[in-house]
Amino acid sequence: MKHRLIVAAVAVATILAAAATQGWSAEKRQRGAATHAHAAEASGLGEIMALQQMRHIKLWYAGSSANWELAAYELDELKEGFDDVLKRFSVKEGVPLAPMVKTIMGREIPELAKAIEARDGGKFAGMFDALTAGCNACHQSAKHGFIVIQRPTSQPYTNQSFAPKAP
Repeated sequence: MKHRLIVAAVAVATILAAAATQGWSAEKRQRGAATHAHAAEASGLGEIMALQQMRHIKLWYAGSSANWELAAYELDELKEGFDDVLKRFSVKEGVPLAPMVKTIMGREIPELAKAIEARDGGKFAGMFDALTAGCNACHQSAKHGFIVIQRPTSQPYTNQSFAPKAP
């Protein structure tokens, strides 16, 4: 009898601890999600541009490897990053960024999308270079001409294959 009472007490304690942990985990997850959202809102232009540079690199390696699905994905990610700039930094330190970003989004991005859709490596390379020139023109106009973007010369993402997925 005493043994059953101890087993029952341990079982009840385990259930109560699990219930308390579940509540704590849910609360912690909620707080974590709110913190993540706040961190995204708190990102500065430099952080957004660092992500844009990463996407630019990945876009080049995807397109130059003829991985058109990945290239389309990375181009879409670039568009999202430019959307973030428009929403949060249309003007930065007195410099109107919105017109420059809108030019890139209205000219180079759609042309790159056409090259990707056509699976045209030559057109892709040319439009990638035009995008890069647009980035550098924006940096010049935004008083950050010391930031010069170029075609990547070595692949920094050694943990990712840029080759197209075999059918």
